[in-house]
Formats: sequence, structure tokens, C-alpha cells
Amino acid sequence: MTNLTTTTPPYNLLVDEQVSENGVSVMRALVGGVGPDWEPREIAVPVAGAGQVLIRVQAAGINRADLYMLEGSYNPNSKTSAVFTAGLELAGEVAAVGDGVTSVRVGDRVCGAGLGAFAEYAVLDARHVIALPASLSWIDAAALPVGLATEHDALVTQGGFTTGASVLVIGGTTAIGLIAIQLAKALGASMVAATTTSADKTSVLTAAGADVVVNTRTGDLVDAVTTATGGAGVDVVLDHIGGQLFADAFAATSLKGTVVNIGRLGGAQSTIDLNTLSFRRLRVLGTTFSVRTADEMAAVCAALQPEVMAAVDDGRIHPVIDQVFGFDDARKAADRLRSNATTGKTVLTMEHP
Repeated sequence: MTNLTTTTPPYNLLVDEQVSENGVSVMRALVGGVGPDWEPREIAVPVAGAGQVLIRVQAAGINRADLYMLEGSYNPNSKTSAVFTAGLELAGEVAAVGDGVTSVRVGDRVCGAGLGAFAEYAVLDARHVIALPASLSWIDAAALPVGLATEHDALVTQGGFTTGASVLVIGGTTAIGLIAIQLAKALGASMVAATTTSADKTSVLTAAGADVVVNTRTGDLVDAVTTATGGAGVDVVLDHIGGQLFADAFAATSLKGTVVNIGRLGGAQSTIDLNTLSFRRLRVLGTTFSVRTADEMAAVCAALQPEVMAAVDDGRIHPVIDQVFGFDDARKAADRLRSNATTGKTVLTMEHP
């Protein structure tokens, strides 16, 4: 193991890395596109170009999208080849900055979203990097970027949420669903309802801030939500499940309310009652980050400052961690997520030599 100082400006931090026989600096990484699971490999340490940041990764969050990329059913714009360094969100220290970057400095603690997170070092667009409150651990920080970006964009930017509105979170015990509940409460929702399919998870939802919990296996979603809202329905629905629950939520939504589909764990097909859609004059939106441009993602990250990150700093928004795995146990981590038994986020820790 050798300490090398990079010689090309503007690098100014010692990078702990291995050196291969041909003198190239290499690092450990999990590579996708070579089989049903990630393959541990030694690959070259990436270099931050203009407008980019090199991050020494301390922890990385695992998302459903990571598994879909292994299956070949999710192909974001950032995935430019069949074989790729896996991982979509991380937390770590800024190791170097490229030309033109002034938003962060070497040594800053940051989190961010971008492909290549399952490695000892990763390069991100500097505009996609978020400064961390000192109160956050690496594990908690790694569990936040995708959830915060997804839910704030869906709730506020697309959903049109304003203080005092009511919100329904379908799939409340997903990692991002739990963030959605906390985010809505932190931004001043008058009432937040959330769904689960397990009676054992009711307490997790109430702890996150849900005022009403609906078990969709045993209860009626529309009856529960309309009762809780005095017959009016909720103003914004954030749907992480899809399937028939997506269409069922229409009747639980207020006049001129908004339904945003985010995930499709329950299937991509749904039968819609067009009368309910029309008579309630609903706005129905779908969202994904897979086709967003770098500029669009930069706007999403910028929107989190300062209100949302202030809520993270003071603890009103915090991730629920399901399990933490080491780098060498990545396959077990993936299997844990595949089991659908998780409550909250699965995280990988990146132990540097």
C-alpha cells in the first residue's frame, strides 16, 4: 500500500491506493454487467475532470435500481457501457476537485447521487454533491441522497405541495417512503397517511410521523383515507408501489389533487377508472431519474438547500437503517434487498486499507 500524491492540478490530497504492476493506481470496486451479482474487481482510480469531484467513499446506499441494473431493466443515462461500476448513492470525503469547482473543498464531508458509488473512490458532478451536517454518521449520510432527491422532487417540484396540504405515501415502509413521510411532516403537512402490508410495521410508520396507517392487506385504502380527511381526500399522493394501488388511490385524492407514481414494486400495470380521474380533475404524473440530464439533476439537488438539509441537521428527517454490510458482503446485502423483508435502507460500508 502506497501513499501517492496526484501530480495533475488541482489535486492536493494524498490518496491511499494500490499500485498495479504497470504503475496504474487501482482501487476495489463492485462491477455490474458481468453476471447476476456484482463482481469485486480492482479497477483504475477515476480522475475528476472539469466540474467534477473525486470522493473517497466511506459508505454507500443500496437501491432497488441497483438490482434492476443487474437485471438489465434499468438503464440510466449515466450508464454508458454494458459493464459498469455499480452503486448510485454514497457518502465520503472530498479527495480532489476538478477545474472550476468552488462549491466544495478537499476534506469536506459530502453525500451525493451518481453511478459508481460501490468503490473506494467515485467521481460525481460537483452539482450533485451535498454538504453534510456534522451531526450525520457516514452510514446515515449514505442512506439519504436518493431518498431526499426523489421525494422532494416528487412532492414539491412535481406534486406542488404547499404547507398545510395532506399527503398519502403508498409504500411507506420502503426506504424512500419513510423519507417521504418525514419530509412531508417537516415541510408542514397537515396530515400524512401511509400504507403497509404488514401489521408489524405500523409502529415504524407512526415513528416516522404518519398520522394514519393503512394496512392494505386487511383494510380499505379509500375508506381509511377519506375518513381521515373528512371525506375530502388527500392533496398529494406519492405512490411507490404501482399496480392496482396506483389506480385505487384516485378515489382517495381530493378534487384537483395530484397523484405521482415513483415506483412499481407492485407491477407496471393498473386499471384506471376514467370517471374518477375526470370528475375529480386529478393531475397524474410519473417520475424517474433514469432519463434526467445532468442539468436537471443539478436542479433537483439545489432544491434541497437549505430547507430540507436544515431538517436533516436537526433530526426531523433521518434515515431508517435496515442492515449494514461490509464491502465483502455485497451479495448478502443484495439478497437482503431482494427478500422484500427490509424496513428502511440497506447500506454498504467501504473500509479503506
